[in-house]
Amino acid sequence: MAESRIHVMMLPWSAFGHLIPFFKLSIALAKAGVRVSCISTPRNIQRLPKLPSNLVPLVHFVQLPLPSFDQELLPDGAEATLDVPFEKVEYLKVAYDKLQHGVKQLVANELPDWIICDFNQHWMGEISQEFQVKLIRYSVLSAVGNTFMVPPSTRKGPLLPESLTVPPEWVTFPTSVAFKRNEAIAFCAAADQVNASGITDFERLEKQAPKSVVFVVFGSECELSKDQVFELAFGLEESELPFLWALRKPRWASNDEDSLPVGFSERIPERGFVCMEWVPQLEILAHPSIGVSFTHSGWSSVVETLQFGHNLVVLPFNIDQPLIARFLVEKGLAIEVNRDENGSFTRNDIATSLRQAMVSEEAAKLRIKTGEVAAIAGNLKLHQDHYIGAFVQFLRDGIWKQT
Repeated sequence: MAESRIHVMMLPWSAFGHLIPFFKLSIALAKAGVRVSCISTPRNIQRLPKLPSNLVPLVHFVQLPLPSFDQELLPDGAEATLDVPFEKVEYLKVAYDKLQHGVKQLVANELPDWIICDFNQHWMGEISQEFQVKLIRYSVLSAVGNTFMVPPSTRKGPLLPESLTVPPEWVTFPTSVAFKRNEAIAFCAAADQVNASGITDFERLEKQAPKSVVFVVFGSECELSKDQVFELAFGLEESELPFLWALRKPRWASNDEDSLPVGFSERIPERGFVCMEWVPQLEILAHPSIGVSFTHSGWSSVVETLQFGHNLVVLPFNIDQPLIARFLVEKGLAIEVNRDENGSFTRNDIATSLRQAMVSEEAAKLRIKTGEVAAIAGNLKLHQDHYIGAFVQFLRDGIWKQT
């Protein structure tokens, strides 16, 4: 039996919004009897959650150290996007590309049945062809985000912001999901740029009424300015709702106290709590006191929220986040925070949206919709037995069967 076991090699990009979905897929495949080799850098692997003990024999983490790099461009220990400011991510990509030789050697030695890679291993196709190993690209982006992201070779001309402010011509069903002009301008600039290429918070939650707390989380790679963080803080204060805010110390702050407006913590001692350390997001979302998730609309955060049927308030910033936000609003699952034409928002916009999602008549309508989605998104048996089962069958015979 062991001889016929499928071997899959996983190669995620060095961002935890990618590493975690690949990690979860590794676990799901291992539960179905697939042998998995997951490749990343030493520090990234150390920062992943622990594997369930029964799956340790099936999931092997392969450490490939990043090559040395100019310290001014990429400091020692910087192995993931959360370790560097946004403007230095391009140098992380350059360093990551230098893993190509090590990956090629691993493929040559292991000859896996399949390789599952991320969006930016542009050299993986050549390796898979050389060793005749089948290749799958796993996109951690939402389907709505991928809809707007076509290869440059298929474009009729340069990528223009105007083309992103309406649904693409190949979308044949009615929808209004698209970028706003300021978002489209930022997206085009990034897309075509030539670059270098278990906490005590639960005790607080226990004291709150069911479905009454706002969980605020903007992801480890969403870098907010001082004005934006302060406006969020004032908006939470103005909302008068209980909240738990997972806030990583911003790069512009010299210490934790610097990260928030003066006197903020003293003004919300019983109602709100700011955690400046890592938080177990899934465990918090599972707590009965949580009623609303306030997020940047990153796809992983959205899916985790909807597993528990919580209403969403979304404040998107980049990449496909604006599209996900519009999609959620269109489906009646979220409230999007209002912004000016230049993309700015106010504390009043924050407070209004939070109260709308928690205590208004619209909140009740949202809960009906999010509850319906939770019946599917939260059905882990359905995901493992049906979807993962079908995928593993495809890995075995190479034929996708509609079920």
